[in-house]
Amino acid sequence: MDILQLLRAEHSKKQTDRIVRYIGNDKTRFAVLIQLFFKGEYRITQRAAWPLSYCVRAHPELIQPYYKPLLDKLARKDVPVAVIRNTVRLLQDVDIPKRYHGRVMSTCFDFIQSVETPIAVKAFSLTILSGLAASYPEIRGELKLIIEEQWERATPAFRSRARVALKAMDRPAKT
Repeated sequence: MDILQLLRAEHSKKQTDRIVRYIGNDKTRFAVLIQLFFKGEYRITQRAAWPLSYCVRAHPELIQPYYKPLLDKLARKDVPVAVIRNTVRLLQDVDIPKRYHGRVMSTCFDFIQSVETPIAVKAFSLTILSGLAASYPEIRGELKLIIEEQWERATPAFRSRARVALKAMDRPAKT
């Protein structure tokens, strides 16, 4: 199977599932997909983002060698919203290496504070931050404050995710 051809042919849940099944836990096939995600033309990058997030959800170990370039891409201003959404989606499902915690927290705080950030990206960022707050209790106050500041104008999706985040942050911190 040619992953590039599959991405060019169709952008659908069915096609995404086909690509994810083909890749499975194969590191070589995953490497092809992530290279298309990093260096493909605009439309291919967008289309690769969806199966990429599903592959990582099923096999989180596949993303291990790619955290730095993934976070570099997330920090760029010219990245399509679909790429940002799927990148943040996959980050909520993995154990982020400790050396990237600060960078991820900073990025997620920026996302939830920006009025321009799409709601799905904000929701995924809340989940990531509430998970990291278990190891970094010092961010809990700032996160709670941001949630409170946005509560009145927040969408139902943001409020729902914020409730879950607040409940998670009420648990004792990891030691």
